[in-house]
Amino acid sequence: MSNAPARRRPQARTPAPAAAPASVDIVIPVLNEERALPGCVRTLAAYLDAFPLPWRITIVDNGSTDGTWRVAAALAGELERVHARRLDIRGRGAALRAAWQDSPADIVAYMDVDLSTDLDALFPLVASVASGHSEIAIGTRLAPGARTRRSLRREVVSRSYNALLRHGFGVRFSDAQCGFKAARTDVVRPLLGKVADDSWFFDTELLLLAEHNGLRVHEVPVDWIEDTDSRVRVVKTAIDDLKGLARVAWAISRGRARVEVARPEPTPTHPDAVVARAREATFLSFAVVNAVSCALYALVYLSLRQFWSPAATNLGAVALTFLVSGAVPRRWTVTRLRRAAVRVRSAARFSIVYVLTTAAVLAVPASAGRAAEVGAVLAAYGPLALSRWIAGSRRTGRRSWTRRRRKAHRRMARRMARHHRFGSIV
Repeated sequence: MSNAPARRRPQARTPAPAAAPASVDIVIPVLNEERALPGCVRTLAAYLDAFPLPWRITIVDNGSTDGTWRVAAALAGELERVHARRLDIRGRGAALRAAWQDSPADIVAYMDVDLSTDLDALFPLVASVASGHSEIAIGTRLAPGARTRRSLRREVVSRSYNALLRHGFGVRFSDAQCGFKAARTDVVRPLLGKVADDSWFFDTELLLLAEHNGLRVHEVPVDWIEDTDSRVRVVKTAIDDLKGLARVAWAISRGRARVEVARPEPTPTHPDAVVARAREATFLSFAVVNAVSCALYALVYLSLRQFWSPAATNLGAVALTFLVSGAVPRRWTVTRLRRAAVRVRSAARFSIVYVLTTAAVLAVPASAGRAAEVGAVLAAYGPLALSRWIAGSRRTGRRSWTRRRRKAHRRMARRMARHHRFGSIV
């Protein structure tokens, strides 16, 4: 009989309990839709019977004057997972805000009552949010793979509006106004506090704030057929949207569009990964970029001075220098500035630089020569560049200090949790 100690058999790990599937609340905002509402809700409910996630439908009547509320209440009494609520104010944004704020679901979504978007896109829309990959998902009629059938007027207005968003705000999404969206409830609620519009611009403002705050917006190409019995006034809506864009641009430029959103920092998947350090803005990188800009300015100024006056030459040199230096990656100078804010600040900075440098070059006597003119401009530009660096460093420092403080709080919470578990074991 062997005296060797018996080998202990490894114990199988107890699998962690599976997380409950995310629930979805699909909101249908309606205004004077007593004709279209029954067919919409019954069709959607029948389709959702095979949906893989827990769901509910919320009808929001926002200011109807016909029999819409009576129809909505009847549908809520007839169908188990259909709910209805009534608002005294009008506006799709107001309806979505009220429903999303009070929803008990993990994911909130909405679609138009005319069911213009094919329902086969619903699960791909919700899945990207339910998986945790994206915070917001939207249907798009303008991305490759989408198929639409609509009037020429709506096509032109839609493409022009979204082109304005791409070129004016630098957004990455392609279709802001498609009535087919989903979002994580815990993420969208802080954004709702910053969204001021209660009408059709609500969608665009929400998406602009989401991208401005670094959230991930996922797009799903959809099949979309226009319903001519629509409550949308295209021209009036377009004008209101332009006013809203100006308001949001001003808020972003003033730093009033920042929202504290619960979003975990990315972590490496591999347990032995060697993670690169985050690149921070340094004075050396900033100095290199500005040295190249000054050299470019001097070269352009001396080339154009023989043809133009000092003021016109300075305008061309400053404009070309700004254009070229704007193509340098922003992370080399001031990190993580949002595109709309960058463009507004760049326009203001360009005006200030041009006025001050023109005053400097005009103060140089004509007999001093062109080299003296360039020297005067660069002497005026130096303090402006230094002030830009100081301002950017302060903004970056504030964000870095805030991130360090949050990480310290998380480390302290983990330590307390480990201490609590250790104490309970002992």
